[in-house]
Amino acid sequence: MMYRSYHAGSSSGQEPEMGKSRRTRRSRRAESEDGKRSGRPQKPALVAAVDILARQEQSEQKLREKLLRKGYAEADIQAAIERLKERHYINDADACARQFQFLYEESRSSVRQICLKLVQRGFDRELVKSCVPRDTYAREKAAALRVLALKSRTEDRQKLMASLFRKGFDVRASRAAVEAHLMDSHEDA
Repeated sequence: MMYRSYHAGSSSGQEPEMGKSRRTRRSRRAESEDGKRSGRPQKPALVAAVDILARQEQSEQKLREKLLRKGYAEADIQAAIERLKERHYINDADACARQFQFLYEESRSSVRQICLKLVQRGFDRELVKSCVPRDTYAREKAAALRVLALKSRTEDRQKLMASLFRKGFDVRASRAAVEAHLMDSHEDA
């Protein structure tokens, strides 16, 4: 059996049809976009910022980071953020309070986990701490009980306590939740 080469410069002297490169719609689009993307982004920074905020509420810091990653100049970003503040699209204090309240009421995370999550979202530590209520014991105990009800397969006090500590629950609430959980599990048996 004879091997036929389909590359240009084959032994037959003719250039076969299969040797031509095929340009797909995707490759043509990529070639045309490469020419356009050599400089600045297409949209103004303000429009890009509004698009980002339309999808999800952001802190000022996270919005700034996202716009920087998209390639906008610092001056354009600052102007866009100032305009958004004027129009009340960005308000870190209100956004932080809303997000804290939602996580505090709806999740089974500890207050420490909630605070850490909000700091990671770009909110200032002091702003996050100002959202924490004075007495969180009852809520922490209830959240710890929910965690134990969903995840615990053991009756060992130390393992249960360690599990809650890793999740950020304080000592008093963890101890009370473990005692209540063990009492419930003994009553069920």
